[in-house]
Amino acid sequence: MTATPWGFRDILPQEAQLREDIALTVKGCLREHHYLPVETPLLEDKRSLEQAGRMADTPFKLFDDDGGLLVVRPDNTLPIVRLVSARMASGDLPLRLRYEAPVVREQPRLTGGSRQFTQLGYELIGEGGSKADEEIVGLALSSLKALGLDDWRIVCGSVRPFKDVLALANDAALSRDALKLVHANNFIDLDDRVAASGVSPCVARAMCEIPRIHGGLDALDRVDELLADAGADECATTELRALYKGLLSQAEDGDVLAERVTFDFSLMNSFDYYTGLVFKAYAGGLPDPVGSGGRYDSVLDGAFGAAARVPAAGFAFSLERLEGATGSARAADGDYAVAREAASPLRIAVPKGSLKDGTIEALEAVGLDVSNFRDPGRHLIVSSRDTRPGGTIGDVELVIVRPTDAPAFVACGGADCGICGRDSLIEADLNLLQLVDLNYGACRFIEAEPADRAGLAERTYARRGSLRVATKYPRIAAAWYEGRGVNAEIVSLHGNIELGPIVGMTDRIVDITATGTTLRENNLVITGELMECTARFFVNPGRARLDARVFELADRLAAWRRSQA
Repeated sequence: MTATPWGFRDILPQEAQLREDIALTVKGCLREHHYLPVETPLLEDKRSLEQAGRMADTPFKLFDDDGGLLVVRPDNTLPIVRLVSARMASGDLPLRLRYEAPVVREQPRLTGGSRQFTQLGYELIGEGGSKADEEIVGLALSSLKALGLDDWRIVCGSVRPFKDVLALANDAALSRDALKLVHANNFIDLDDRVAASGVSPCVARAMCEIPRIHGGLDALDRVDELLADAGADECATTELRALYKGLLSQAEDGDVLAERVTFDFSLMNSFDYYTGLVFKAYAGGLPDPVGSGGRYDSVLDGAFGAAARVPAAGFAFSLERLEGATGSARAADGDYAVAREAASPLRIAVPKGSLKDGTIEALEAVGLDVSNFRDPGRHLIVSSRDTRPGGTIGDVELVIVRPTDAPAFVACGGADCGICGRDSLIEADLNLLQLVDLNYGACRFIEAEPADRAGLAERTYARRGSLRVATKYPRIAAAWYEGRGVNAEIVSLHGNIELGPIVGMTDRIVDITATGTTLRENNLVITGELMECTARFFVNPGRARLDARVFELADRLAAWRRSQA
């Protein structure tokens, strides 16, 4: 029997019927607001899509017969931008367009993620301002309500404040690095990069704090305060305030809306063509957003004349995640994380092994009962609780895992947040918010070889043109060698890495070391240093936006860490 390629699956009639019902409901809402259907090709010219901005990579590329590089579309917005630029005229504006179409994106192997999913989306092109923002967000709200999802949440942000503070820094290299780190949700390394840049304290504070800001209207006040201190001339949250006021004026129940529309400036989509509003929709208790979108006013500039500015905004639901949010197929295929009730205990993935003692000290210091974690016996999950008087974290479950597995547990919804080493986070390469460097479990990533074979690896490389390296960390090792321009053949092992060069299977190893004792006892010497690692606290982005307890724990850990400095 022929199986489907990994990351793809067949959809049988019962599920297909459910998906069709969901799609018809959403398309009905869009039709009522006069959004017209369009279709674009599955294959697009890669260069034309990249002209608008950075896009998520696609796993499928092929050459046309004229040598042009084609890609299977990873998104529908940029193809529609191309369609509008090529086929429409300024007299057609404003355009209200909708689509139902599959896209394909790269996913890490062995994570259970799907590489193909269907977008139900819409674009409003040629109309800007707060009324257009209200329309785009309001359509998402109407669709969620029409689907009968009464536990929806809308989380709004904007790329303007962070880009404004980058402009104040006036440092192109810093701006490039900072944007990359924010897109990667790595706020710890962002802090280090900003600290090393030499920018003024007010600019540095704004750059590091803005991506961490979340909450209600008070969050907007804090953003404006930081930007004003940094020297910004304009209020960067004007559009968000107008959006919130407009949505509130139209709401049947303003109190419900106030609870369910919040702000979070960690929102950074995988595309960098957004110019202002970005927002995500959550529903069904899932940590993954069921849809996302935003404003991309500069993408169509010049499409209808050199001086013409064309405002635009759009949003796309994931049909698969809407399906999961209905509860009918929540555990069907693992394409979305596990739904959890808001009143469930906060789940923390905690590491066993060398990081256990430091984790016990950290959690106890911030008020969590760790008595069951000290000696869990054969239990894989142990109960805990917030012991601080008036503490808001409440009941806690500690999920005991290997440090290397902690990122997967959190990213896939098995836990809300977790602790592991920086190395495990890099190697996993999953969508996680890295919030606090806990500064314990320190170790170094090193390259080493047998002391009695000094120089042999270099001679072998000169003759063979490649270096063979054993490691438990193939992603980290490969990136390090690639950055140095060294052609390395990576041999992935899971234990006793030192044996690789000892038995002559490899030239060197890349591994972690704390004291160097194992290296010395096996006559290995260090030939290179990759990086230093300590334990980090990280969270599932969706859980952080839906459950205030996650950031409460992060704030406590950050305060504890500062007290240790």
